[in-house]
Amino acid sequence: MPPSVPQAVLLVDGYNIVGAWHDLKQVRDCEGLEEARRQLIAALTGYSAFQGFDTQVVFDAQYRDSLANREVVTPNLLVHYTDFGQTADTYIERSCADFRHDIRKFHQRLIVATSDRAQQLTVIGYGAEWMSAQQLANDVDFATRRVQRKQKDVKKSSGRFLFNSLDPIAQERLARLRFGEDQK
Repeated sequence: MPPSVPQAVLLVDGYNIVGAWHDLKQVRDCEGLEEARRQLIAALTGYSAFQGFDTQVVFDAQYRDSLANREVVTPNLLVHYTDFGQTADTYIERSCADFRHDIRKFHQRLIVATSDRAQQLTVIGYGAEWMSAQQLANDVDFATRRVQRKQKDVKKSSGRFLFNSLDPIAQERLARLRFGEDQK
């Protein structure tokens, strides 16, 4: 079976999100920018897999002294560091302009996550969707809770027998029936 096409491409303005999420701002201020980046990437890894998004997190080169590079984190998540002198905004705008002429636009959505107002207007002008940093935080939190709830439900009914998935009252009644104690 061929791999399914992601329903959307999500471009994330990395440092904008780090500066907008309260938790990541605290991490950046206490533990440094590298740790804040790592935590953002970790949060988006699960979210991208849950949503089925092809996510690209874009970081400006201004905080790194290396050439542009890409790191494939998972099949759903790519981290891109721009060239020195190129901003994440420029990279995202160019990606939106390219996507506008791409055949994928008929099968996929392009979503840009940033709270930069000028960036918001630009990407909408190219036909992309815009998501605020706060909306992304809410969506990531919601997805995390859903996954945790599903995992808890799986652990709860992990018994091998049907009996283990019954509530305690039904289990007790079945036990009495099995030993002939419940004759009605």
